Amino acid sequence: MAQEVMAVLKLQIEAGQASPAPPVGPTLGQHGVPIMDFVRQFNDKTSKMEPGTVVPVIISVFKNGRFTFEMKSPPASYLLKKAAGIAKGSGEPNKEKVGKVTRKQLEEIAKIKMTDLNAYDVENAARIIEGTAKNMGLEIISD
Repeated sequence: MAQEVMAVLKLQIEAGQASPAPPVGPTLGQHGVPIMDFVRQFNDKTSKMEPGTVVPVIISVFKNGRFTFEMKSPPASYLLKKAAGIAKGSGEPNKEKVGKVTRKQLEEIAKIKMTDLNAYDVENAARIIEGTAKNMGLEIISD
């Protein structure tokens, strides 16, 4: 028998660095989720990831106080910033370019994001990532 979902929470937390401090603690606390249980489970699952990697998490809270969570792949913007070696995207992407990424890097990011994107193949996924890169002020160069 399926349990009734009381709330669905979406957070972005750095791998291995979940703590009861904001934003995790207050968000989970107001829905009655045992905060330390989530922190422990999340940190265990992300312990093998590179420190500082942003991990989107979808937490389903049930009426009986239990919870489950699903981790997604890091945001495309995070992966693009890492590939281009920049701290942040451009404020005016059409005028000011802040970095460069290659087509090969776009394909690698598309492979990582493939499960979370609405694309049938890596080529289409790479085009989605390319759009994100352009909106961040990154220049796409040939390999």
